[in-house]
Amino acid sequence: MQFSFRSGAARPLALAAASLSFGALALGACNKGSGGADFAKTKSGIEYKIFKSVNGKYEPRTVVGGEDPTYKSRQGQVMAAHVEYRSSGDSVLMKSRERQFGVPVRVTLQPLTAKEMGIEPEAFALLQPGDSGVFRFNADSIYKRNARIPAPAALKRKGNFMVLTVKAVAIQTREAAMAEAVADQQKMQSEQQRQMRTYAADQDKKDDTTLDEYLKKNNLTLTKKTSSGVRLIVTQPGTGPNAKPGQQVTVAYRGTLLDGKEFDASAKHAGGTPFAFVLGRGQVIPGWDDALQQLSKGSKATVLIPSSLAYGKAGSPPAIPANSPLRFDIELVDVK
Repeated sequence: MQFSFRSGAARPLALAAASLSFGALALGACNKGSGGADFAKTKSGIEYKIFKSVNGKYEPRTVVGGEDPTYKSRQGQVMAAHVEYRSSGDSVLMKSRERQFGVPVRVTLQPLTAKEMGIEPEAFALLQPGDSGVFRFNADSIYKRNARIPAPAALKRKGNFMVLTVKAVAIQTREAAMAEAVADQQKMQSEQQRQMRTYAADQDKKDDTTLDEYLKKNNLTLTKKTSSGVRLIVTQPGTGPNAKPGQQVTVAYRGTLLDGKEFDASAKHAGGTPFAFVLGRGQVIPGWDDALQQLSKGSKATVLIPSSLAYGKAGSPPAIPANSPLRFDIELVDVK
């Protein structure tokens, strides 16, 4: 896979078993005693504690026999909740408050007789609006059900269980939940963009210093620095006008980290032929789209790209670590 034209990649969940898009809540009162013997059990063996809010404080709520007789009235509706998964060693595996930027996840409440029902729905069936609950599951059971593999040994180091903490915010009709989810999605996107801008601005400052030091250390004479922070050192001028968005360009390249370690090169792909793509269409990392618009056919250049215009804080493991500014030595072979 050519790293140069990967504009991004989805990151896998840290928890393979957590097929639900869950995780978040720090509820000290619920977490106390999570390893004790005061858990009740459902008929299937899930350990649980349920708490209700009384005058701003949490008090235990008893659920007789591990079943809530009022649950049938809630089936088919949607629960808005904040959830958190922890390992037996109390390491946080997933937090919805962080992942969802404070917006609750929404879960359709299923009939408990469903053949494909997971383990978690039985836990949600015990909760009413305003409740909080702590649930302990057998880790192997969750992994075998969702990932069809045993739970990792590291996860079970302090016990073969996982802890799910849930804060039930509200029960909604499907229509109300869908309407609210649209508004929440906009909130999440706005907050995500804000955080990304803040993070990128801070990282760009660090990358600016790193790239300026790299230029000096390697005696490179800067030809141009674009407004986005891409540095170009043209070693062979081309002919004609610069390449423009929408044109197909063909590029021979070699990509390295700033320590000189090569992570990709066109010579290693498809018989060593240069790589062709349409400029300005997001088919490559942003730093490439920016840099190549500064060059004309036949140009050769060294291009230094800040990490925010390459693979950002995610990186592209294992070859490209997080927050890595990159160097590309390129030749713009053709412009159509």
